[in-house]
Amino acid sequence: MNRSAATQIIDGKGKFLMPGLIDAHWHTMMCAVPMTVLLTADVGYLNLVAAHEANKTLLRGFTSVRDLAGPSFGLKRAIDQGLTPGPRIYPSGAMISQSGGHGDFRLPYEVPAAPNAPLSHGDAIGGGAIADGVEAVLKRSREQLMMGATQLKLAAGGGVASSYDPIDVSQYTEEEFHAAVEAAENWGTYVTVHAYTPRAIQTALRAGVKCIDHAQLLDEPTAKMIAEKGAWLSLQAFLDNEFANPQSTAEGRAKQKMVQSGTENAFRLAKKYKIKTAWGTDLLFDPKSTKNQNALLTTLTPWYSNFEILKMATSVNAELLAFCGPRNPYPKPLGVIREGAYADLLLVEGNPIQDIKLIADPDKNFILIMKSGIVYKNLLGN
Repeated sequence: MNRSAATQIIDGKGKFLMPGLIDAHWHTMMCAVPMTVLLTADVGYLNLVAAHEANKTLLRGFTSVRDLAGPSFGLKRAIDQGLTPGPRIYPSGAMISQSGGHGDFRLPYEVPAAPNAPLSHGDAIGGGAIADGVEAVLKRSREQLMMGATQLKLAAGGGVASSYDPIDVSQYTEEEFHAAVEAAENWGTYVTVHAYTPRAIQTALRAGVKCIDHAQLLDEPTAKMIAEKGAWLSLQAFLDNEFANPQSTAEGRAKQKMVQSGTENAFRLAKKYKIKTAWGTDLLFDPKSTKNQNALLTTLTPWYSNFEILKMATSVNAELLAFCGPRNPYPKPLGVIREGAYADLLLVEGNPIQDIKLIADPDKNFILIMKSGIVYKNLLGN
């Protein structure tokens, strides 16, 4: 190590040292506002709320996130320039969705849409991008890449938070998915899809999609297909517990419980077929829930050892972030502690390999938080 007069030496005082955490399914612009606010507020307000939450995300020890829908390009730029603190953001831009799909938040009176109809508010602010047909999907894909998307996200099936699509419905054809895949591959990157069901997942995989987010209703043939194609699975511990995203309607709650019922089996199949598995939270539309980001990591204990959980939230998630190839805005290694890597470091009071629940209380147990060599929290007194 080269030292200079400006080098700061920090005495770790025997604390546990680990890399910064990574959330592979985060919503920078959507996690801390209710859906009604997202769809009605001025985008300037949304950016201010998101910046405030980004600072809190960093102080929870998350130094990098893969953002999977939302207009996060501006905030990413501000964080990179040091204008506001926050994690590194790997943005997808707007989630591309078919009409009536998981990313369609129009009101019924906006349908049918005339050919020259103005964009819905969700589309106008970059929250979603409604696209039907190969040409429209190709255009919307290229637009997100133009804006700086590190990967593309499409909605392949029904969702809990969306209004019109039951969980079992499949969205987009193989040809439409392939249009997005070609656009992404032309830029050296990949497509991930929101999908729960075997049909949605298989259609996407046949079109060349390289990452599946969710997959809670996975079955054995589909798990085998994911493994054979070498695709990634970005899985969340959706359980019927105190950390579940709150639902305001009985229909939304029923869809949520349907998804939750498959979580155990999805993790079992991911392990059985040795699928490359990343982890994320997918916290959405509830400012009171973002504080649970760390606690959600600790709910993986039914399927993984403490060491495996920590590895997944650091070096394994870092592999998925780097999967965007030449579009990677942060080319040094992430999720590891070694020479040449980004200096993203956490000092923990106690050993989380022995007690993973230490991670759940970052305010108390994260004694030091460093990102890119800059200290954002230090309770060591040196």
